[in-house]
Amino acid sequence: MAFTAQDVKALREKTGCGMMDCKKALTEANGDMEAAIDVLRKQGLAKQAKKADRVAAEGIALAITNDTNTAGVVIEVNAETDFVAKNADFQAFVNTCAQTVLNTNPADVEALLATKAEGSEMTVAEMLQEKVLTIGENIQIRRFEKLDGACVAYVHAGGKIGVIVNFDTDIDTTNPEFVAYGKDIAMQIAALNTPYLTEADVPAEVIAHEKNIMVEQMKNDPKMANKPEKVLENIVKGKMGKYFKENCLVDQEFVKDSSMTVGKYTDATAKKLGGAITIKKFVRFEKGEGIEKRQDDFAAEVASMVK
Repeated sequence: MAFTAQDVKALREKTGCGMMDCKKALTEANGDMEAAIDVLRKQGLAKQAKKADRVAAEGIALAITNDTNTAGVVIEVNAETDFVAKNADFQAFVNTCAQTVLNTNPADVEALLATKAEGSEMTVAEMLQEKVLTIGENIQIRRFEKLDGACVAYVHAGGKIGVIVNFDTDIDTTNPEFVAYGKDIAMQIAALNTPYLTEADVPAEVIAHEKNIMVEQMKNDPKMANKPEKVLENIVKGKMGKYFKENCLVDQEFVKDSSMTVGKYTDATAKKLGGAITIKKFVRFEKGEGIEKRQDDFAAEVASMVK
């Protein structure tokens, strides 16, 4: 039975094994997917095959920069339990993945898995296999993003949230005061889960949707029913101004000093340090966001064991 590159990829996703191992297994199994999984398991490479269907929604979101703060990476690696997320071996693996991304700039997770891990002769995929075998849980590299230019990283609550902020600046990126400012911005993003950088970044359809909700709210408010159209338009404009202040980073009230916005804090820091600072981009990863966590039915589990 012939097999395709897509079959190799599907086997890798099911087992977490390396691409070449998967190709050899499919060749030996004459293209039969289940038989190929058995081949890998017999070789001791795919004990994780039984774990691949288990939900991995815990883990770590890590953000790091290079020594000069001129490039940064944020990455999420998932495991099944919070207990493993606190495991030093797992944490070291996540850091190795982040360092590998920082130094090799792979295009995506697939490319990262095929890359030689930083400080090792193994590929990241091979190292991942090893961790699954030794730790005993399903482990998945879910996503990462690398940003080039002045960057500051922040990790909240031991890996619950990772944030990387990218700046356009002529200030020395290793200046402790600049780094402290950058961490303040990253902490704000982590705390408030800010969706947009500036008002210009809010999509037109989002603005239209918000305005529509505001109009409908006023239609259902007896106090607003008889107000002229122009008055209603001005009210909507005012409400949208509040929306931008709440959802756009530079317009947000700075959490450490409510007397100024993040934009004003940025300007004040730039003036103090004798240069210019513009926030270009930020990326915020929260571990497990969007993953449906398994809901264990303890009673059913006990009942099944009794049977």
